[in-house]
Amino acid sequence: MSSLPSGTVTFLFSDIEGSTKLWQAHPEAMKSALARHDALLRATIEAHGGYVFKTVGDEFCAAFPTALAALAAALAIQRALHAEDWAGGGTPPLRVRMGLHTGAADVRDGDYFGATLSRVARLMAAGHGGQTLLSAAVQELVQDDLPHGVTLQDLGERRLRDLVRPEHIFQLVALDLPAEFPPLRTLDAFPHNLPLQLTSFIGREKEMAEVKRLLAAPPTSTKDRPEGRARLVTLTGVGGSGKTRLSLQAGADLLEGFPDGVWLVEFAPLADPHLVPQAITSVLGVPEAPGQPLEKSLLDYLRAKHLLLILDNCEHLIAACARLAETILRACPQVKILASSREGLGIQGEMTMPVPSLAAPDPAHLPPLAALTQYEAVKLFVDRAVAARAEFSVNNENAPAVAQICHRLDGIPLALELAAARVRTMPVELIAR
Repeated sequence: MSSLPSGTVTFLFSDIEGSTKLWQAHPEAMKSALARHDALLRATIEAHGGYVFKTVGDEFCAAFPTALAALAAALAIQRALHAEDWAGGGTPPLRVRMGLHTGAADVRDGDYFGATLSRVARLMAAGHGGQTLLSAAVQELVQDDLPHGVTLQDLGERRLRDLVRPEHIFQLVALDLPAEFPPLRTLDAFPHNLPLQLTSFIGREKEMAEVKRLLAAPPTSTKDRPEGRARLVTLTGVGGSGKTRLSLQAGADLLEGFPDGVWLVEFAPLADPHLVPQAITSVLGVPEAPGQPLEKSLLDYLRAKHLLLILDNCEHLIAACARLAETILRACPQVKILASSREGLGIQGEMTMPVPSLAAPDPAHLPPLAALTQYEAVKLFVDRAVAARAEFSVNNENAPAVAQICHRLDGIPLALELAAARVRTMPVELIAR
């Protein structure tokens, strides 16, 4: 295509399963194999009217004007990859997973932005090499025009890792392609107690990447910690800065790396510091042993576990949380902790990570509308305002008021959400005043 599709777009995201291990085992052969993979995907996508708007490593991001065109491209790619003689080049078969989702997205500078992109990325990440997954939106558009010999297998409603609404997922099935795969890598497949969220997660790409980098790294010795690895990361910041939401989203993205789960322990309702161990044992379901201190029962349970504890809102119980966190980390080598607090726990090995306010525009130097809507604070305000009043949008007339609201509230997420809720009953100009 000569230009990017706009309006309602069907996106196809793909990546190679296990590519890191393949590069380690076959470094030279993978160079030519990846070149063949890239050429095959690009040619097939373009032949079906698609537009490759981004590649990151072996990941392809493509946009199509119709869902049927995206489906046809995905089917052709899987067939071509399956038929390719990879052994002749010295590598095992490249197995590619794909996700297809249809929705609206913002276009800027040759790239797309918006919740639709996040959803298709998480849909793709739920699959396995050789598997193509469709959202309910795509299934609805293609089900009456499927190619001969092609069906859609209903995999049911699953919770993707964006923690918002579940997605009804369908698998593309063709007689000449593999159809049996392991269970999907959705939230349902891993032990956890992460709550379903009522709103989407906006921005924080840099902070998310840093938290995941720190906690996904294998346990290291003290001398390695200056390189940025830790078993305890504490998110710090003022109330309402989004520490809890960031920790929940990071926990969801890290689930696959913790076989024994990711467990949220909420301390906000707790007033007595002596109840901190009980709060954790209650979440984990640790049975009390007669005549044995609860803390010892907790340590015995955690000693052989490989899990992540999310300790939320520690500030009013800081001493008790710090003491128990340090005890757990010393006794349980495969347990990691992600804490949130207005101040650090102050124990050895802790890495504190400030959670800043969202970037907000300067009303005195208002950028063009397209640039204004890319500020994280504006994105959050608009998303929540649309939830309050579906017809809300930012235009040249109300842009100064939106910028003023975001600036005056210092980009604090909770404050922005409270202000955006008022869009239901008053214009943004009045909210700004």
